[in-house]
Amino acid sequence: MRRRRRRRPRLWRVTILVLAAVFFLGPQVSALRYSFVQSNGENGLGNYTQLFHDSALGSSLVTSLEIAALTTVIMLALMLPTVVWVRLRLPRLAVVVESISVLPIVIPPIVMAAGLATLQSHASAQISSVIFTSPLTALTPFYVILAMPFAFRSLDVGVRAIDLRTLVDAARNLGAGWTTLLLRVILPNVRTAILTAASLTVALVLAEVVISETLLYDTYPVELVNTGQNLVGVAVALSVLSLAVTWLLLYMVSFIGNRDASRARIGRLL
Repeated sequence: MRRRRRRRPRLWRVTILVLAAVFFLGPQVSALRYSFVQSNGENGLGNYTQLFHDSALGSSLVTSLEIAALTTVIMLALMLPTVVWVRLRLPRLAVVVESISVLPIVIPPIVMAAGLATLQSHASAQISSVIFTSPLTALTPFYVILAMPFAFRSLDVGVRAIDLRTLVDAARNLGAGWTTLLLRVILPNVRTAILTAASLTVALVLAEVVISETLLYDTYPVELVNTGQNLVGVAVALSVLSLAVTWLLLYMVSFIGNRDASRARIGRLL
């Protein structure tokens, strides 16, 4: 009787699970249903195919993907060596670095956008020609700053999960340089953390609208908001598509992480 009672889920757990499912999945199901309603009132995929017919949406999506790729590369190139160096050489400053990395979350994006707009309006011709003439060069540095808290947390968890000092000492004793150490020793061991940081960075770039709207750059989120003012169904459909891509990236990261954990358990058994 005791075993049966333990196996049966308690009523309050089931209630919380059902309420959470309704709260989180209800709006998504409603948005998915609404995305199939076309402008003529019929159901179809017209709202989703609008991405291929609207040149502004297509070009803005390409621009955002380019910014996301460049932001991810710069962010990993900066954050991974920083996390490794702090955990290896300056462990006492780990708390200070963590506190600094949280600042982009504490400061509202609109404050940063207002400061960037002031800088853009008062910048010299040389700075404007180098930085503010293209959204790729204007937005990427600031998106790196916005992605820093998420990237630092993901990479820090991955680095702390491995025996960093042993790996570094072994690689250095075998004659490996710091570049080889990062790329061929540490990076494969924190692959899941890197994929998580990259996924969060891409999701942030594809969702950030305040800074790009303030600086008057046509990125995918900005174009999505402008499209929603006239074509609500298209905006909802593209939002659902973006959310599905983000979930797919996170699922891939989870799948790779579980596979690496299974391999590690098998290696310990052998």
